[in-house]
Amino acid sequence: MRDVLAALVALALLFFALRLATTLTRDRRKRGSEREAIAASGRTILAEIPSNTGLVFFTEDAETFHLGERPIPKTAIKAARVLINGAPIAVAASPDHRDAAAVSSEMVQQRPEGLSRDQWDVAIDTGDDTVLVPCGAIREQISQELARNIFDAVKRAIEVRG
Repeated sequence: MRDVLAALVALALLFFALRLATTLTRDRRKRGSEREAIAASGRTILAEIPSNTGLVFFTEDAETFHLGERPIPKTAIKAARVLINGAPIAVAASPDHRDAAAVSSEMVQQRPEGLSRDQWDVAIDTGDDTVLVPCGAIREQISQELARNIFDAVKRAIEVRG
């Protein structure tokens, strides 16, 4: 009887392992097809940002940045800021945008987890809106690298225009 029970447990574990492997393969293929679709549309992937619903791609083409499906025209960008827990640590601004270092009150958020996990974001100011790109609070500099890649690309776009 004990051998039958052990065999059933082994089969259940094998089933769950195969199910996990199938799910991972399906997700990898889905991300691959999304990357191919982005490349086919003429865009370059600058960052893959983890979110609650999966990965969000921050992409660029000749005239526009895209946060997922949201377009951010390069000509409309006035400033960009790298934020840690809502506080700016780096700013790039066009010459005609004087108050780029100011942080709007909705950017600074109280983090329930405190400061043990630094939240990295990039704020992109356009003529009439501020787009917040949440890069996350992942350890080991992953979020920092995502924020740096996005900020550097936006900064280059501002410098080219200026």
